[in-house]
Amino acid sequence: MKKQYFGTDGIRGEVGQFPIVPEFITRLGYAAGKVLVQNAKPGERCTVLIGKDTRVSGYLLEAALEAGFAAAGVDVMLCGPMPTPGVAYLTKALRLSAGVVISASHNAYQDNGIKFFSAEGGKLTDEFELAIEAELAKPMGCVSSKELGKAFRLDDAAGRYIEFCKSTFPGELNLKAMKLVVDCANGAAYHTAPHVFHELGAEVISIGVQPDGRNINDGCGATAPAALIEKVKETKADLGIALDGDADRLQMVDASGRLFNGDELLYVLAKDRLARGENLGGVAGTLMTNLAVENAIKALEIGFERANVGDRYVLELLKQKGWIIGGEGSGHLLCLDQHSTGDGTIAALQVLAAMSQAKKTLAQLLDSVKLFPQVLLNIKFKAGYDWKADNALKSQIAQVETELKGTGRVLIRASGTEPVLRVMVEANDCAVAMNAAKSIAHLIPSF
Repeated sequence: MKKQYFGTDGIRGEVGQFPIVPEFITRLGYAAGKVLVQNAKPGERCTVLIGKDTRVSGYLLEAALEAGFAAAGVDVMLCGPMPTPGVAYLTKALRLSAGVVISASHNAYQDNGIKFFSAEGGKLTDEFELAIEAELAKPMGCVSSKELGKAFRLDDAAGRYIEFCKSTFPGELNLKAMKLVVDCANGAAYHTAPHVFHELGAEVISIGVQPDGRNINDGCGATAPAALIEKVKETKADLGIALDGDADRLQMVDASGRLFNGDELLYVLAKDRLARGENLGGVAGTLMTNLAVENAIKALEIGFERANVGDRYVLELLKQKGWIIGGEGSGHLLCLDQHSTGDGTIAALQVLAAMSQAKKTLAQLLDSVKLFPQVLLNIKFKAGYDWKADNALKSQIAQVETELKGTGRVLIRASGTEPVLRVMVEANDCAVAMNAAKSIAHLIPSF
């Protein structure tokens, strides 16, 4: 069955527009609660943890979810603003039935969304999401008064999560020699990430830590690193760390202002694990992972495979292969030996540990990896166009792939939300990539 509401990362949209409206979110809480109760052991009382980022709409959606869960007879534990991976950790650590995050990640404040974690701190299965959607199709009810859910506040949530993050950093190391700029994107990590790095010994300069409900991801954080680059240079810091609004993405900046994306950091993590004698087996990237990184990882004599774009699919591939390291260029990095989901703060700690162990800068650790230029063209096509059946297009793609063999690659992806084809060409020369992408794009009947 095809899901009607759930996307690759929960349910997301503009606040005030369906489905991100109070009535639907209340029904969603009720439906999710019903499924949890149906799957609970006899006599077991279900409890869910609800966390959120710093969007002003979080108050509204939190109250709606709480009402829905209570109506289904599920207790609610509220932890307030908390990084998405923090909710995943606390859900598992507190042995709760599920975790819920109210966040639209890297989007602007006008958007918001709901994503769920299982009792084990992982993403919900497709079967569980389909079961919630089946309940959504039914009328909403309410349990009797004696069965209604109650709400509690978890006052020490931030402290628990901070200690967990610190525990993933090698005990024999510290950050006392480091001066770090930490950009929290005015998001959920504003009161956790700076403490983690400071308590491990670093001198921390924090930016993006004054959320007002509307400035999340606004000219700051992992999706807008210019402010971080400027601050690193201005303060002569050793490194800059940029998280996004819900703190599951990471970008890093060195003292020179050079930005390192998730692809590059993925290679650093893999190389460090091998240097420590760990048996990685392989590394999971995505369809968008830079070819130079794939080649560099294979040169380490370990496997490399690509998942569909999205950390959910990277996680699925890692579990399927029994691997522990994966990620994507946007900064979602998974270290399954440390956490059950992608965590920007923990990923940064793993990179810092790799630098400390190797006694090298990020640039030195990546001196053998020269990213291939990537050209991405988004072409809006006419209604009814079947690009997979277009022989002229297929022929041109094949020709470009032949010309680039060993020195580049082609990726054509259709948008899941609009009539747009994404044409990506990667080559060791930017002009070659651009010309190849244009040669394919001009064959698409566009508006």
